[in-house]
Amino acid sequence: MSARWTAGNDIRLLENGEEFFPRVFEVIASARREVILETFILFEDKVGEALHTALITAARRGVRVDVLVDAFGSPDLSREFIATLTEAGVRIRAFDAGPKLFGWRTNLIRRMHRKIVVVDGETAFVGGINYSADYLGDYGPEGKQDYAVELRGPLVSEIHRFVRDAIGAPKDRRQWLPRRSRSLSSTFTSSPPRAARPLAHTGDAHAMFLIRDNREHRDDIEHHYRVAICGARQRVIIANAYFFPGYRLFREMQRAARRGVEVSLILQGEPDMPIVKVAASLLYHHLLKAGVRIHEYCARPLHGKVAVMDDSWSTVGSSNLDPFSLSLNLEANVVVRDKPFNQLLGERLETLMATSCREVKLEDAAETGLWATVRSFLVFHLLRRYSAWAGWLPAHAPRLTPLEPASCPPRLKSLHELNGLQGMKQADTR
Repeated sequence: MSARWTAGNDIRLLENGEEFFPRVFEVIASARREVILETFILFEDKVGEALHTALITAARRGVRVDVLVDAFGSPDLSREFIATLTEAGVRIRAFDAGPKLFGWRTNLIRRMHRKIVVVDGETAFVGGINYSADYLGDYGPEGKQDYAVELRGPLVSEIHRFVRDAIGAPKDRRQWLPRRSRSLSSTFTSSPPRAARPLAHTGDAHAMFLIRDNREHRDDIEHHYRVAICGARQRVIIANAYFFPGYRLFREMQRAARRGVEVSLILQGEPDMPIVKVAASLLYHHLLKAGVRIHEYCARPLHGKVAVMDDSWSTVGSSNLDPFSLSLNLEANVVVRDKPFNQLLGERLETLMATSCREVKLEDAAETGLWATVRSFLVFHLLRRYSAWAGWLPAHAPRLTPLEPASCPPRLKSLHELNGLQGMKQADTR
């Protein structure tokens, strides 16, 4: 699939779980034929249980439901959780990019990090929000700040085609029928989902669906970031949770600032993983010297992966600007060319900078001494070469493994135990 601009789309910004979850569940509740959902993390908390109920309800009324989770991000789904899904006819698979040794996954660094939902081939959601309660404000100070988009229009056909191929959706009717219904096919009244087809124009936005994989689209998302920054004339605002970009992207940010573009970064000030802030801070001095403004978001952990450039270009998706997302993970972003959408997202980001961020000044990131010189040299060459190094790492053919209740642990006895387990998993909620 080659990325291209598609006209005639209606695109709605959804900020945090308060806007995202109700809308996704509402659209699933109205599904007539098909729901396809991909996510890195699915937890058995109040959000995961609400999704569980929505999917089962859809499947029981004859909607085909396919779910893909990442085996690393969602390793502890209970047998009860899986059994009730599969008994209702939901097909749920885990992405595991490598073989296991003594039950342990050997390839931990290549992950299915996309967050996509497509319903009836007509409505799609793409973004960075996983299915867990820590994307809600009532979670407390650890609740995450993040974004997604809801799309209707011709671009949904491309996203639909992509996710159907990604999950290996069957092409004929008997394959589509739930196993227990194949012998009753003459009385089964629901129709199989239709193949992706061009949709009517529903809005004015031009948009593009970008993916990153380890085969044909290794640097598509990074490339479009670089092109947009290179062409920027007034402003660049990038909000990104895990920030350690490759050298070419890093250099374009510096060049844009030096030619007079107002380049602003919103990065984690209260990170869920301390190493994230340490890694990003290694670059502060070089960026600030070039004129880039750096704002650390301190209200809650930042999990967003969004950007606006000038007055029309924007992107929302799952891709961080770090070695995992740019060189290893499977990612998906939507790029939008639309002034109203750009204005709305830009205003949201400006509000974050004005009300919830601490701006880092050059004197705060001053580097002196021999160690600073050596560290600067090492960071420079790591940035320059890490994309090439990542390409040398094993890239096994992705495997989708059906999740079976027998292979899952029993449900935890209490919400307290569940919260304790999830706390351990917070080491990586990218």
